[in-house]
Amino acid sequence: MLAGGLAGMFQIIVTTPMELLKIQMQNQGRTNENGIAGLYKGLSSTFARDVTFSMIYFPFFAYLDSLGPRKGDGSGDAVFWTSFAAGLLAGASSSFAVTPLDGSSIFQTNKKILKMEGPRALFKGAACRMMVMAPLFGIAQTVYYVGVAEKILGIEKGVHI
Repeated sequence: MLAGGLAGMFQIIVTTPMELLKIQMQNQGRTNENGIAGLYKGLSSTFARDVTFSMIYFPFFAYLDSLGPRKGDGSGDAVFWTSFAAGLLAGASSSFAVTPLDGSSIFQTNKKILKMEGPRALFKGAACRMMVMAPLFGIAQTVYYVGVAEKILGIEKGVHI
C-alpha cells in the first residue's frame, strides 16, 4: 500500500497540470490561472483521489494476480489472461472506490451531497470511470506482462539495471 501510495503521489506531479490545462482548454475564456502555482490548483483533491486509488489498486492487483494459474516455465509468472483479468478487476474496483474523492472541496461538497441526495449520489459517474479505468489497467498489466518496454529497450525480462 505504501509503494502504491507513493506511486500515486509522484504521478500527480505530472497529471495535475495536464488535467487543469485540459479543463481550461475546454472552458476557454472562463478561467484564467497564472504561473506554475496555478497549474496545481486542485492538487489536494487529485492527491486524495490518485494516492488512494494506487493504495487500493496495486495490492489488490497483486492479490488477484496471485490467485490465477502460473506459466509452466518455472518463472512463477501468472498466465497472460490472469494478469489481464486482475488488472481489469482491480482497476474497476479501485476507480469505483475513489469516485467520492473526485472533485474540488471534497469534504464540503460530499457533505452537501449526502444531505441533499444521499450516499448513492457520491458514486455518480462511477460506472463511466470504471469503463475507462478497467481496460486501461488491464491493458497496462498486459503490456507489462508481455514485456514490451524490455523488448524496446533491449533488456531481458527480470534483469535489473
